Amino acid sequence: MSRPGFTGAGLDRADRLRLDAERLRALAAADEARLMRLTGLDPVLGDDGRLAWEAVADEAELLFLGLDGETPLFAPLVRIEGPRPNPRAVFALVEAMQPEEAALWGTARALIEWHNRHLFCGACGSATVSFRAGWGRKCDGCGLDHFPRVDPVVIMLAEHEDRVLLGRQHHYPPGRYSALAGFVEPGESIEEAVARELAEEAGVVASSVRYVASQPWPFPGSLMIGCIAPVDADALTLDLDELEDAFWVGRDGIAAALRGDAAAPFRAPPPLAIAHTLLVRWLDGA
Repeated sequence: MSRPGFTGAGLDRADRLRLDAERLRALAAADEARLMRLTGLDPVLGDDGRLAWEAVADEAELLFLGLDGETPLFAPLVRIEGPRPNPRAVFALVEAMQPEEAALWGTARALIEWHNRHLFCGACGSATVSFRAGWGRKCDGCGLDHFPRVDPVVIMLAEHEDRVLLGRQHHYPPGRYSALAGFVEPGESIEEAVARELAEEAGVVASSVRYVASQPWPFPGSLMIGCIAPVDADALTLDLDELEDAFWVGRDGIAAALRGDAAAPFRAPPPLAIAHTLLVRWLDGA
């Protein structure tokens, strides 16, 4: 079964240790402890194509990722200055990584981004400091605790008469089409968000919604919630601010695109993306 990218790290996150400062110092000082090597936010790979690790030095701040068996894993809490690089520049590198290692790096990247975006308290404006082994920030002023957040995003295939709806945004590579997607708004359920996004972007009305899979997306910190939604009719009214184009594709076209056939009606999203998983699962009868 196709597994979404950035999942399957298989790590014991060891939440029970995050407030045990003495134990964490001992883990970081252990000979077997390992620190993920990063260039800014990007992973550093060794000659074997796997994540590069090094001994834990006297880092100013560490993120405790968890335990890989008996091995403590950490990442450096780096400060990111200026605009973030385009994440697409690192996609080819990440796609070549082992899935479980991409998941580990994705966890570190999302945490680092969250820390860099929450250096000051949203309640009083005072500086915040890292605590709970990097899984929280505490305000120096009002004492408020802040914890990492993820932004829920629905991503869905509308389905009608054994076809699914695919769209492309203006910035997509030539020929690329994907599932429609949008952020869940306050006060919405997943099902309501799916129905609203399909109506807003394509003018189709969902009759039901079924969940398929989810995926953490560390750019900077979303949770992609993959769904399939049968719709009542196939007439489209596109929001051209959101979509450049959209069309219905049957099973043969989906299969050809996933195979990478030159004659396929569109270029499929890469295997790293949950949209790829949705297409595979739909072909398999999900």
